[in-house]
Amino acid sequence: MDTKHRNICIDADMGEALGPYNTGQDEALMPLVTSANIACGFHAGDPLVMARSVELAQQHGVCIGAHPGFDDLRGFGRRRMTMPAREVEYMVTYQIGALKALAEARGAKVEYVKPHGALNNMAHEDPELADAIARGIRAAGRDLLFVANCLSEMVAAGERAGLQVLHEAYADRHYMPDGRLMPRSRADAVIRDAEEAAERTLRMLEAQELAALDGTRLPSRIDTFCIHGDEPTAIAIARVIRARCAAMGVMPKTVTELAA
Repeated sequence: MDTKHRNICIDADMGEALGPYNTGQDEALMPLVTSANIACGFHAGDPLVMARSVELAQQHGVCIGAHPGFDDLRGFGRRRMTMPAREVEYMVTYQIGALKALAEARGAKVEYVKPHGALNNMAHEDPELADAIARGIRAAGRDLLFVANCLSEMVAAGERAGLQVLHEAYADRHYMPDGRLMPRSRADAVIRDAEEAAERTLRMLEAQELAALDGTRLPSRIDTFCIHGDEPTAIAIARVIRARCAAMGVMPKTVTELAA
């Protein structure tokens, strides 16, 4: 890899516990990532979990992002819902506002927003929904960065809203030939082999293209790679990616460092 021209950010979905029910291994994963997408209470998380996640990110110098999703605790925000665009807009602003208040009370700042689950997947191809998310982000703060799926309608929506957009790929998910994430209903949708995930991630970063499972290559700017914190293999994947980066002399950056 030509390290002079490639930067990498590693972000992960975190704070996805609820009360006594824990999902993920945030304490072990947080030191391995540079940016944390913290659930905002609708698909997962609660005020106590959100506050603890902010504090954990502070301890490790990790950039804080809001991870809003559909109001679907039972489905973990991964079930598709039909909502008016205005309601989606306000729902996004509401969730960001909650995390911002908890973060600011602890001397921290929410720097970016990355949608979750079905909301993210639907907005990938629905321009009206993508615009609603972008408006919701802008209402919560015009300086917020929009972390959007590569080659998605959200990239264009963020730009229309006057937001700075960072393009996100996935370290642990396979792609369809059109650039959408492979549905979780397929057994091969999630990559659980750490070596395979790391090799594929760095190959996509170097080539600046998404790699679909059928061999299709889709040129795209890639700024950051997401690891799903609720997957049991998240820590192993993050460790191998960090080790591969270190061997090449690449120091992973935060979302805000990439945007600067």
